[in-house]
Amino acid sequence: MGQHASKPQPGEKIQVIGAGLSRTATASFSAALGILLDGPVYHGGTQTTMGPPVEIESWMSILRTWAAGDQDQKQQVLPRIAERLDGYVAVTDAPGSQFVPELLQLYPDAKVVCTVRDPAAWVKSHSQVASLSTLWFLRAVLLPLPGMRHFVDYINALQTQWYKVYGKDRSSDYIYHRHIEWLKEVVPADRLLFFDVKEGWGPLCKALGKEVPDVPFPRINDSEAIDRTAQYHMKRGMVRWAGVIALLAIAAVWFKR
Repeated sequence: MGQHASKPQPGEKIQVIGAGLSRTATASFSAALGILLDGPVYHGGTQTTMGPPVEIESWMSILRTWAAGDQDQKQQVLPRIAERLDGYVAVTDAPGSQFVPELLQLYPDAKVVCTVRDPAAWVKSHSQVASLSTLWFLRAVLLPLPGMRHFVDYINALQTQWYKVYGKDRSSDYIYHRHIEWLKEVVPADRLLFFDVKEGWGPLCKALGKEVPDVPFPRINDSEAIDRTAQYHMKRGMVRWAGVIALLAIAAVWFKR
């Protein structure tokens, strides 16, 4: 998260489903996949926060339809997910990491790779991000920004998705471990790899049948990237509000004449 949004390339198709939870080095993993697969990777956090408004708006609609429907109705989201991912070689991060069964239906030949990290470290990191995304003033600050004005509702939709996938226990520790078990239940063992980016190229290249590239494995600090993204949008929102207030002040002076 926090990098530039990827642009789709016509003809490209999902080859890898990144099933790792957010905050498991999904940004570094996405960069690595971009190198190995030589194409654009759809990193959910980056696309929804740094891409055009249609990204976050489309996923909100997909999430709401999926959460409200029965099994038959949930199938209605498949063509909409496929449309959003058309032109990409891989998908990583949320909401795709909780749409693994649907993605397997759409891309039956894709490998599923779940990035992992120390559970205790993930719980701490996830809690920090959750606190940032629920700041009481966030909705107001982002209101003038197309797309991002829906961010708080989008986070709520993601939480609803989590509870339907993992159950009612909302503790971060439970969710981390339940996610691992859930993947083992829904993904054939021969198509599932659990991967820690600290292991470097070796295990990932072996699983994907690729040669180890002659470049270092990407290392992107997710925390710093998220902070940069948050600051970027907060500043944009404040600038927009300043413009609105200035226009209202000018209008007030004009009508008093």
